[in-house]
Amino acid sequence: MPTVAFHTLGCKVNHYETEAIWQLFKAEGYDRVDFEKTSDVYVINTCTVTNTGDKKSRQVIRRAVRKNPDAVICVTGCYAQTSPAEIMAIPGVDIVVGTQDRVKMLEYIEQYKTERQPINGVGNIMKSRVYEELDVPAFTDRTRASLKIQEGCNNFCTFCIIPWARGLMRSRDPKEVVVQAQKLVDAGYKEIVLTGIHTGGYGEDMKDYNLAQLLRDLEEKVVGLKRVRISSIEASQITDEVIEVLDKSKIVVRHLHIPLQSGSNTVLKRMRRKYTMEFFGERLDRLREALPGLAITSDVIVGFPGETEEEFMETYNFIKKHKFSELHVFPYSKRTGTPAARMTDQIDEEVKNERVHRLIALSDQLAKEYASQFDGEVLEVIPEEVYKEDPTSGFYIGYTDNYLKVKFQATEEMVGKLVKVKITKAGYPYNEGEFVRVMDDVPVPERLSS
Repeated sequence: MPTVAFHTLGCKVNHYETEAIWQLFKAEGYDRVDFEKTSDVYVINTCTVTNTGDKKSRQVIRRAVRKNPDAVICVTGCYAQTSPAEIMAIPGVDIVVGTQDRVKMLEYIEQYKTERQPINGVGNIMKSRVYEELDVPAFTDRTRASLKIQEGCNNFCTFCIIPWARGLMRSRDPKEVVVQAQKLVDAGYKEIVLTGIHTGGYGEDMKDYNLAQLLRDLEEKVVGLKRVRISSIEASQITDEVIEVLDKSKIVVRHLHIPLQSGSNTVLKRMRRKYTMEFFGERLDRLREALPGLAITSDVIVGFPGETEEEFMETYNFIKKHKFSELHVFPYSKRTGTPAARMTDQIDEEVKNERVHRLIALSDQLAKEYASQFDGEVLEVIPEEVYKEDPTSGFYIGYTDNYLKVKFQATEEMVGKLVKVKITKAGYPYNEGEFVRVMDDVPVPERLSS
């Protein structure tokens, strides 16, 4: 049996797509082996979100070439899409495919085996207008399933290269989304995470359909689905209709990841983000009315070109006022080829790091405050894995619907199931809890499937 090994860099979408590419290889009779082992084919799924992403991708490619110089080396993903020539120039690379036409990879491998000529299969992504169907009926990880619903982004923020790597916004056919969601539920998944490059933009390229409608359809048509999580949504995409769906839904969880990037209007303008702080704040207030106890996590870029201490403090105070439950804080890093990288007033690294630390300290404090509201409450948790810091303790780690990480005594049988857990000690990064009961012994009422 021929073997294939995968290495994925970057985001959740890349991890999803690696699983989809694996399905293609599996159908052709390949066996999957660990990337550190000798394999006939190596597939490296690359990232280009930062210059470091490019560098790491090149290192991994070289590592695969060293592992087995006779193997077929296939490179795909975002870095492959933006810089195919750079990758083709690495000795040992045989096939380059970008962020589309992944289904052709196996044809290319056969072609390469006969012709022994490197193949560049990267096309112009800006011309793609159709979502490329890549089905994933099950994942190597058995607790949370990702379901990719859209591709690309039309925003062109000044710090970001991704539209050039992924192309413009295109949504997946809602019927396909529902069919795949049902497959995932049938495979035993209780929670589905809707994911994409610009997930909340789903439907913007469709006539009479949008994200709110998709959420309704998933709830009505997918039998046995317990939890839906939206991986990320922009403030501008949180319409009144989306809020209404969240308010009424029994399955959409009380957690939204809403990228802020900056809490200063002047910085947002330089970033070419499409909202003001006033608008963002108003949306958060509306969301909290609809969903008491909602967890709001966010991404923030610190030290964007020209960011003054005052602008940084606007961000700091906005986050403090609106009580985000956790932040991902990134020091701004220049991405070659973006407008922000050419801006003259770049911020000194030490200033950036000092601001990053201040925001991380705030995030930790807010995370503890958020968790403390749930002390003593019984919440639904899906246990995901053994507590790694003490594997023999009998503790497992899982997430509540509102994204609290809970450590509690459980068993292997409970992994991937919905269980009730009482929070005995709120904290961060972990809450401690005690097992109450398994939810899944309750028969699921047959929903009317339309």
